[in-house]
Amino acid sequence: MSDIDIELYGYLIDHLDAISDQWLALRKKEKGSIYSVDAGEEVEHTLREQNRLTNVTIASSLLADEKQFQESKEKWAQIVAKSRIQSNTPIYEVLGALSKVRKIYWSFVKQFSSLKGEVVTKEDLQRWGGVIHLAFDELYVEFSEMYFKLMTNRLTAQLNLIDELSTPVIKITSESGVLPLIGDIDTYRAKKILEYVPKKSVDIGITRLYIDLSGVSIIDTMVAHQLYDMAQILDLLGIQARITGIRPEIAQTAIQLGLDFSSIDTYGSLQQVLAEEFLIVAE
Repeated sequence: MSDIDIELYGYLIDHLDAISDQWLALRKKEKGSIYSVDAGEEVEHTLREQNRLTNVTIASSLLADEKQFQESKEKWAQIVAKSRIQSNTPIYEVLGALSKVRKIYWSFVKQFSSLKGEVVTKEDLQRWGGVIHLAFDELYVEFSEMYFKLMTNRLTAQLNLIDELSTPVIKITSESGVLPLIGDIDTYRAKKILEYVPKKSVDIGITRLYIDLSGVSIIDTMVAHQLYDMAQILDLLGIQARITGIRPEIAQTAIQLGLDFSSIDTYGSLQQVLAEEFLIVAE
């Protein structure tokens, strides 16, 4: 690293606020965007702080310490990606904003070159151009990877919550629970039910689980097998499975498959079960 590189680094650090000012001045009104000029003072403060971090990260690429740049890049990507996901900012808007930063940043490099006159050679400009533009390219990649990772984690958490909500095991007494299944049950949902329900039943400490199928219209071959397997797993765990609200077509499917549900108590309706459970007379 030459002395002129160190001088450029110092110049860029000294002008961090000016670079951010010019970048923020390019904003226009964009409805619902974090980059909109009317997004508010708090958002502008956040953008200014994050842009300052961007500028410091890029400047660090001029130094001989590659480790410092890599660490700064990773820290920047994590902060900015998390912030943009929280604000529901699409990735193309972020990359567009970075492109504007790149242009402004390079203009300050040229200002420094003009101030230094003949001290800065064409070779220096070419070297800086390669280093700085490569650094921005690496920011694009690092941000995209982090954005994808965080978004995937977020979507996975949401899917897990949906899976859990779609298979609610509701404790109705100290020993009994109800699993009300509603809507179509495809192979994916049946698999999730098989994974979630036994564990949940053990966690809440029940010994009887009423599986209500009155809200289920169609069950295919694979799903019927999964429900049968779940009943067997519950039995091994010391939890008695009981089925309520089974439709004629579902019962027919089970018989055609040769599934023996004779060991499982069945009831015409959940109301009938509750009447027995709470020792009241069903209406």
